[in-house]
Amino acid sequence: MKIQLVLRPLLVCILFLLPGFLAAEAELTPSSTIDKSDTTWMLVSSSFVFFMIPGLALFYGGIVRSKNVLSTMMHSFIAIIVMTLQWTIVGYSFAFSGDNPYVGNFDLAFLNGIDLDSVKGTIPTYVHFLFQGMFALITPALISGAIAERIKLSAYIVFILVWSTLVYDPVAHWVWSDSGWLLQMNALDFAGGTVVHLISGIAGLAAAIVIGKRKGDPGLLTHPNNMTYTLLGSGLLWFGWFGFNAGSGLSVNGLAARAFSVTLIAPAAAGASWLLIEWLHTKKATALGAASGIVAGLVVITPASGYVGIQGALIMGFLVSPICYMAILLKGKLNYDDTLDAFGIHGVGGAFGAILTGIFALELAEGMTLGNQVNAQVISVVATGIYSFVVSYILALIIEKTIGFRIEEDKEITGLDQEIHGEKGYDIR
Repeated sequence: MKIQLVLRPLLVCILFLLPGFLAAEAELTPSSTIDKSDTTWMLVSSSFVFFMIPGLALFYGGIVRSKNVLSTMMHSFIAIIVMTLQWTIVGYSFAFSGDNPYVGNFDLAFLNGIDLDSVKGTIPTYVHFLFQGMFALITPALISGAIAERIKLSAYIVFILVWSTLVYDPVAHWVWSDSGWLLQMNALDFAGGTVVHLISGIAGLAAAIVIGKRKGDPGLLTHPNNMTYTLLGSGLLWFGWFGFNAGSGLSVNGLAARAFSVTLIAPAAAGASWLLIEWLHTKKATALGAASGIVAGLVVITPASGYVGIQGALIMGFLVSPICYMAILLKGKLNYDDTLDAFGIHGVGGAFGAILTGIFALELAEGMTLGNQVNAQVISVVATGIYSFVVSYILALIIEKTIGFRIEEDKEITGLDQEIHGEKGYDIR
């Protein structure tokens, strides 16, 4: 009886307040078109891709000399800081707004007009902004691998800020925006073979040509300071790349599962292929070779990850290593200093993967024949590569002639950690 006396007023209160609770819940639900599973997966994928940037810092930081390890790792973390601001203010808008086939406009600047009701497919537009933003963050950091150990931090900041506005954002618009001219031409690039890897590798090559080679004994320039960092970094990159590729379909389905699968398979094949080539060439199977092969396999499968099957992934993985290995050997003959082989792996591997996507795709773009598809892939590689090289070269040259891109020779010899940051990567006593 006492329980009934207590529960009765409680039930009355609940029934009285229930309509208000339901109305409040309805107000907080952004849109009935949002799929919670897709949204959850895309938030997780965004986190995966963000995690790649510290992984890249470790990967690059382990290969350089100990006097430059902090400087090299800082390039990745500076990219997070600078590019988050650029992507928020204008980058996302330039990449994904408007109907122009070549570049977006200012409609989405500062995320103007985006609110809880804004959707992109089945996910909130905020989530699309976050996921695509992680690609915008890591791409300039990749460039730093070609010019590490000899550049000013201030010049690097100016370079990546302007480069992303003039190169990354327009190319992302070409390839991924609904109105982009390469997308309209049916060029396939699922997760960024041209947008991320090719244009960053090409930009690194252009900047490296402008600023010249590092100073010092050539035999010591290629002596890694901490291969354990590099191996750990390659593992973190591989982990994050699952979100990079499998998230690029923007939903949870069989396509995401297959993209996840080929992102495991292609790097394994490339790692095995690289170790075999290295052993045949030098009679050594190095940790750096394994790490390089893994990354090359990740790069080559990126544009194809949503389009190829298991067999295609295996073949692409096995083929990319000899291509990138030869590209790295050629840099000595061509007399340029790509410090950490950003062009040799990302530039060459990205271009190779984009072309192979047209060959191994299980389904071609609508209305395309095999020949037309390969032709579209080649055009996308040539157009994005030439555009990135020309703009990057001019930008690097302007910076070098004004504020100076390259650090002074005495500071380069002392080491960038001490001269720029006033710190040491290792203080062993």
